[in-house]
Amino acid sequence: MNSDAADARADAETDGGRPLADGDALADLARRDRFAEALAASLADGRFRRLVLAKPRSGAGDLQRISAKPITLRGVPCLQLLAQHRTRELTENLPLEAARARIEGLIGTSFAHVHLFTVEEELQLLISKRGRVALRRSRIAAAEEAAPLDSARGHEHAKRRLLSLEAPFLRALGVVDRGGALVPAMARKWKQINKFLEVLDHALDEAGLAQGEPAAGAPALQVVDFGAGKGYLTFATHHHLTTTRGWPTRTLGVELRQDLVDLCNGAAQSCGLAGLEFECGDVSRVVPEKVDVMIALHACDTATDHALATGIHAGAAVILSSPCCHKQLRPQLELPEVLRPMLRHGIHLGQEAEMLTDSLRALLLEAHGYDAQVFEFVSLEHTSKNKMILAVRRRHPLPAARRQAVLVEIERIKAFYGIREHCLQSLLQA
Repeated sequence: MNSDAADARADAETDGGRPLADGDALADLARRDRFAEALAASLADGRFRRLVLAKPRSGAGDLQRISAKPITLRGVPCLQLLAQHRTRELTENLPLEAARARIEGLIGTSFAHVHLFTVEEELQLLISKRGRVALRRSRIAAAEEAAPLDSARGHEHAKRRLLSLEAPFLRALGVVDRGGALVPAMARKWKQINKFLEVLDHALDEAGLAQGEPAAGAPALQVVDFGAGKGYLTFATHHHLTTTRGWPTRTLGVELRQDLVDLCNGAAQSCGLAGLEFECGDVSRVVPEKVDVMIALHACDTATDHALATGIHAGAAVILSSPCCHKQLRPQLELPEVLRPMLRHGIHLGQEAEMLTDSLRALLLEAHGYDAQVFEFVSLEHTSKNKMILAVRRRHPLPAARRQAVLVEIERIKAFYGIREHCLQSLLQA
């Protein structure tokens, strides 16, 4: 449900458009109190699974969203708060009571929507622009919530995973505990890692990489992960190529935050992972000459274009990119008359700009010798940044006629929407 519709729903469920009366205000306060009580109870008895603060208000500044998940630090139960700003993400770990107080202080002041997920239900607190409050509850199917919390080994036995929980780096990164069991708060991250490896594994086969036993003296595969973050996928990729596929590999994780670079390099050294290293920098500064596998997940706006251009110029056989923050095209759009009634809504215009940006990226990849596809990587339940562009370099050149047709399609789309520049196209032409 979009935010405007949710506002309307909140108003409709509470006052039906009537002037606000004292009784209505008391009812709104009672709904907020019931939500606060449910949050406190779920934290106290261990039923809390996650919480999302959404629909920022003017007081939030550039803060877009906050998500919370349970963790344990030195034996103390805490909540890890991930604050997503327009151009950065900040993580803060707080004891339960401090975290609860922080969350309650943000409700209604910085955020209008709150989604609380417990073991058995989802609660939604919606505050409209007029200040009306709606509280909705829905049950969560037992199978849906139990699956991630099953014994990790039992669940792994039920579904084949490309990555074993016994991989040493998983403990170093906090995915499993000292006993080798999956940390419950990392269940969704564990699912994302394995889904990524499934996509990568299929792409490696399509590209003809790392098949069979490598010949003596075979050159190492060159892998670069731009925006490596905490390194979950970087470590998993390196492990999969070297251990599962048995191929000599050199993997470089590129990350802007020096503290994460130091953390990941320390973990790689402690696990004895030769050929894996992390470097502080960004895609505009780190430009390798040769790349076999290029990864760029959640590179902001045109940083995705720079990463794609780097992969193409370096001759990458496989490119995996999960774009976000599609800002470049939206100000350029000159809306065709027939689409204006539909795209006058900001959310629709944003979705259209996102679709155009990534469609043009896929066409440009095709024009430069790749089979490209755009698809949902993981469910929106796990992350809003769920789109992936997968490009595999063709083993045979694209026929000249098809390449020319693709270039014509690109220009027709740009002309239809009045697009003057697409960053990836400019980088490739340069």
